[in-house]
Amino acid sequence: MPDAIRSIRVLLCLTATLCLVDLLALPAAAQRKVAPPSRDAVTFSFAPVVKKAAPAVVNVYARGRAQAAQTNPMLNDPFFRRFFGERFNQERMQNSLGSGVIISPDGLVVTNTHVVKLGAQAEVKVVLADKREFDARVLLQDDKTDIAVLRLDAPANTRFDFLDFEDSDGLEVGDMVLAIGNPFGVGQTVTQGIVSALARSEIGQSDAQVFIQTDAAINPGNSGGALVDMNGRLVGINTAIYSQSGGSHGIGFAIPSNLVRVFANSAVTGKKVERPWLGAKLEALSREVADALGLERAAGAVVTRLKSGGPADNAGLQVGDVIIMVDGTDVADARAVHYRLTTRGIGNLTRFDVVRKGRRMPINIALSAAPQAGRDDVRNLSGVHPLDGARVSNIVGAVADELGIDDEEGVVVLSVRPNSIAANLGFKPGDVIAQVMRTDVDTVTTLERTLRDRQRLWSLAIRRQGQVLQIQVPG
Repeated sequence: MPDAIRSIRVLLCLTATLCLVDLLALPAAAQRKVAPPSRDAVTFSFAPVVKKAAPAVVNVYARGRAQAAQTNPMLNDPFFRRFFGERFNQERMQNSLGSGVIISPDGLVVTNTHVVKLGAQAEVKVVLADKREFDARVLLQDDKTDIAVLRLDAPANTRFDFLDFEDSDGLEVGDMVLAIGNPFGVGQTVTQGIVSALARSEIGQSDAQVFIQTDAAINPGNSGGALVDMNGRLVGINTAIYSQSGGSHGIGFAIPSNLVRVFANSAVTGKKVERPWLGAKLEALSREVADALGLERAAGAVVTRLKSGGPADNAGLQVGDVIIMVDGTDVADARAVHYRLTTRGIGNLTRFDVVRKGRRMPINIALSAAPQAGRDDVRNLSGVHPLDGARVSNIVGAVADELGIDDEEGVVVLSVRPNSIAANLGFKPGDVIAQVMRTDVDTVTTLERTLRDRQRLWSLAIRRQGQVLQIQVPG
C-alpha cells in the first residue's frame, strides 16, 4: 500500500511540474490580466494622419451644358423648326460632384477625368476643406487612365496644403490605408481599410488602367479623392467601386500614385505623355497556354505578334515568349506590362524576365516613342462612295495607341465629317477598314484605288471593338 501512495505522489508532482512549464511558456498577457497602465495604451487613432492629409483633399464641382435629347420626330421637320426651333433647341445642365487632391503648394489638383468631363464650356469649382472656394482650369484630362489635372485660380502668393506622392510600388497587400473624399456630397469623410490586392486590371476599360484594390469604403463622390498611407502620403487616387447597388461593398479601386505622378508632371511641363511602344501584341496568359508551355502558374503576358524592326523585335523578343517580370516586379497580364512601361517612360532601358521554351532569360529593351503618322499615311476621302467624309490613316504605332486598337497594319478611320455619307452610315473613329468589294485593304493607297470605281452595291467589312461588321450600301 505505501508503494501505491508513493507512486500517486510522484505522478502528482510530475503533473504539477508540467503545468508550471506550460504556464511559463504562455505570453505575459495570458499569465496575468492587468489594467492598461495609461490612456495611450488603450487609445489608437488615425487622427494624426487625417490632420496631415485632410486639408489637401478638396471637393470638385463641375457644371456644363449638354444638348437635350430630341425624342419627338417632329423636331426634325423644317416646318416645325422654322416656328419652334429655338424653343425646341433646349439645353440641359449637367452637374458632376467628386473629390480631388492638391499635390503642390501653388494649387495643382489631381482628380478623375469623369468628374470634370462635361464639355469644353464646363465650369469647374473647387472647395477646400476650410470652405474656401476657387475656380479651376482643366490642364489635362486623359480618358484612358481617367486622370485629370486642374489648376486653381488663386492670387500668386496663395499657398495651399498639399500631399506628397509616395511610391505606390512599395505597397503590400495588408498595408493599412485611409480613403478621404466627399461621398454622396455629405462633406469630407474618412474611411479606413487595408490594401486587399495590387495591380488589378480586370475592371479597366483600357490597357492603361491598373488599380490598387482596397476595402476602405469608397462611394459615389469619392472619385478623385485621396488614398493615403499611414505616413499621410498619397499612394492612389480613388476611382471606382465594385457594386451592384451603387454603394460600397468593400471593394474599391484607386489609380496608383506612380501613374498619377506621370500625368501631373505632364500637365506642369506641357509635354504630352507618350506611352512607350513595344511593337508587339501581348495577351494575357491563359491556364491552357500556361500548361502547354510547362508553366506552373497562369500569370504573365504572352507575345502573340511582333512588328518587324520594332523595339521588341530588335531586343530579341520572340513570338511565344511569356513576360513574367518587368524591372523586377511580377506582372499578371498584358495590362500590367503596359502600366510598368508607362511609369518607366520613354528613353529608359527596361528589363523583361521572359520564359522561352521552359527557360527563363532576361531581355533588355530600350523604350522609344511610337512612330507617328506621316503626310503620306493620312487621306481625306470624298466622292460617291460609303466613306465620303471620312479621314483615314495607315495604322502606325501612335495611331493605334491613340485610338486604343490592337491592329498594327491596315487602315483606320480617324474622324468623320458631320452630315457626310460616312457619318450618316454610322462610321466611327477607330473603325478598321478590312475589305472593300472583297479586296483586302492594307494601305490608304489600296483603299483609294478600290473606291475609285463606282458600284451599284458597295460591300465593306470593318472591325470594331473586336467584331467584324459586314456592310452593304447601294451605290
